[in-house]
Amino acid sequence: MIDVAVVGSLHLDIMVAAQRLPQRDETLIGSSWHYKCGGKGGNQAVASSRFGARTAFGGQTGADDFGERLRANLVAAGVDISCLGTDPSRGSGMSVAISEAGGEYGAVVVSGANLTIDPQAIATRWEGLWGAKVLLLQNEITEEASLAAARAARARGALVILNAAPARPMSEEFLRLVDVLIVNRVEAAMLSGEDDPARAVAAMHLPSRDVVLTRGGEGLTLVTRSGKRLDLPALPVRMISSHGAGDCFCGSLAARLAAGDDLISACRFASVAAGLFVSTPESQHHLLDAATVLTAIA
Repeated sequence: MIDVAVVGSLHLDIMVAAQRLPQRDETLIGSSWHYKCGGKGGNQAVASSRFGARTAFGGQTGADDFGERLRANLVAAGVDISCLGTDPSRGSGMSVAISEAGGEYGAVVVSGANLTIDPQAIATRWEGLWGAKVLLLQNEITEEASLAAARAARARGALVILNAAPARPMSEEFLRLVDVLIVNRVEAAMLSGEDDPARAVAAMHLPSRDVVLTRGGEGLTLVTRSGKRLDLPALPVRMISSHGAGDCFCGSLAARLAAGDDLISACRFASVAAGLFVSTPESQHHLLDAATVLTAIA
């Protein structure tokens, strides 16, 4: 039995450390580089598994070394990859990210094989995903693929969560299938047409949809489908790096909802998980688990 099905992207991230991001036409000297397995879909699947959910992933890589590394990373995290396909004609997704000394970062993504998932084949080819309690989606694969996944999972009674990142226009048909919408300030403004976060959240709320607005170090704002609004503070921490914090939040939220938590409790858990994530060295991220978060909450 699967708790959380994640359908989304996989990227091999080339991480470059520098004092700051370069300006246009400027060449900076960085201090180091390394690669890490990423993509919002992959990161969220790893987080979901790390925080206790039986997790399966649906997506696509190229037939290359990057793809092998991405697959191995999911397997090492305990994620079921039986629905992870291969496109021999396209390279795996990748990105180059520059991480500043203060912990902020900027990135350029090349989607590659992530964009060649066949939406017409998802319902039958990935049948093993649709019995999950929760389906978690993002915006790094085509909307057609995400829409097909949402239809298939919804037909089996799954809760559909969409992390609307990166920001892009989406059809009303797709958004109507979303039970929990997770956005940051940029995504909220784009979807709602409102620059003020409070008005943006109100505009995105529906009687059939909860909205979670993440605000980084300022915490989050939740508006439930019943119209209840709640502001939760962030865990006070010393940030090492914000890279991947949003994915940690989404994956841990999905895991707690699949475990039976109500949305407010799940948001509180995910907020603390993200706080611990950004304040923990990358080499120790694998040590974070549900028990660690529950201890911090207590």
